[in-house]
Amino acid sequence: HLLSSGINAEWPLRPGDIYISEVPLSLRDSTSSTITLFSLLPHEQRLSVQHVAQARHPLSTGTVKGKEQLLAQVGFRRYVVKPIFSQHTKSNKHKMERFMPVAGNFVASFYAPITLTESPAVLFKVEEDGSVTLLSTGTLLSCDPDRVVCKRVVLSGHPAKVNKRSAVVRYLFYNREDIAYFKPVQVRTKHGRRGHIKEALGTHGHCKITFDKPIQQSDTVLIPLYKRVFPKWHFEYF
Repeated sequence: HLLSSGINAEWPLRPGDIYISEVPLSLRDSTSSTITLFSLLPHEQRLSVQHVAQARHPLSTGTVKGKEQLLAQVGFRRYVVKPIFSQHTKSNKHKMERFMPVAGNFVASFYAPITLTESPAVLFKVEEDGSVTLLSTGTLLSCDPDRVVCKRVVLSGHPAKVNKRSAVVRYLFYNREDIAYFKPVQVRTKHGRRGHIKEALGTHGHCKITFDKPIQQSDTVLIPLYKRVFPKWHFEYF
């Protein structure tokens, strides 16, 4: 609380002086003579999705799973978050990483108050004994809820019967409803063949697929799927 008026003659105001009221006695009696003051810009108290560009610290070891509870220090504010990790690329869609990468740059995303200025960002892990371990360092990238992070899942099946460019595939689906839902999706194989689902056969998930070239019996049919993911909602000041 800054005193804007009521300064008596014993405390003359000089350029650059700031007088603070209601200072705790512990701070007044502290041996340190330096006090750091900071303020927030408009809207910096609002929560958003914060993205920080990070690089793993060389002395950091161990595996850090996505959505694991970590301690984030962004600028002068410190809070407990559960981030997700993604690739740091220039595209408009970014693939999610299940674990914190050991090498290279990556992006950690979590819910936190908006920070409008460029700020350093550091991630820590709080151990069971209360100690803090440094995981990664970097800078604030942006506060943007529209940044798309995608999770990649691959469905796989095996040809049961092959007739040149057509094949009956099993283990790709397990009911007719799923086949009808994913029918517009293009499928591919490990050997580079591409095709489309023609129809469902029976009630146990078998389907007929036509490819652009003849397919082999030993090939594997794949359907890559992508789903947008968001950080786990968790935020508290440390």
